[in-house]
Amino acid sequence: MNIAFLLKPKSQVAYLVEGSSFRQGMEKLRRYGYTAIPVISRDGIYLGCISEGDFLWNIMSMGSLETHDLEQAKIDDIISKDRTPPVHITANAEELFSRALEQNFIPVVDDRGVFMGIITRRAILSYCMEQGVADGEAVAYLNVKKEA
Repeated sequence: MNIAFLLKPKSQVAYLVEGSSFRQGMEKLRRYGYTAIPVISRDGIYLGCISEGDFLWNIMSMGSLETHDLEQAKIDDIISKDRTPPVHITANAEELFSRALEQNFIPVVDDRGVFMGIITRRAILSYCMEQGVADGEAVAYLNVKKEA
């Protein structure tokens, strides 16, 4: 399986660029209804991800919800590099599926680490359902598991 088939390209994905303020990040999360968002460098390199919880905990430690303070605080210090590791565009389906067990979306990068887009858990499940209904294998597998 070529995972590029499931890729939602960068042009269709909301993301933050390093140096963005807390306010900008929170507004983008709210606008798109995301619970986490990828962060890329000015050169397009995938840096990590920031979640709603990252913002919440850091705002609590700042002790301020003033717009001025949220504009001054930068996201660079709260990027989580380990929570949402990317896969390479040539990753196999097994690697993609194992990541999907742990992450709502999987960032995809090229050979240089440049962010290409994301693959959502929804896209993976939809693909599996389409393949299972067409082949009957997934449905048969689920029926065997149910009987056991």
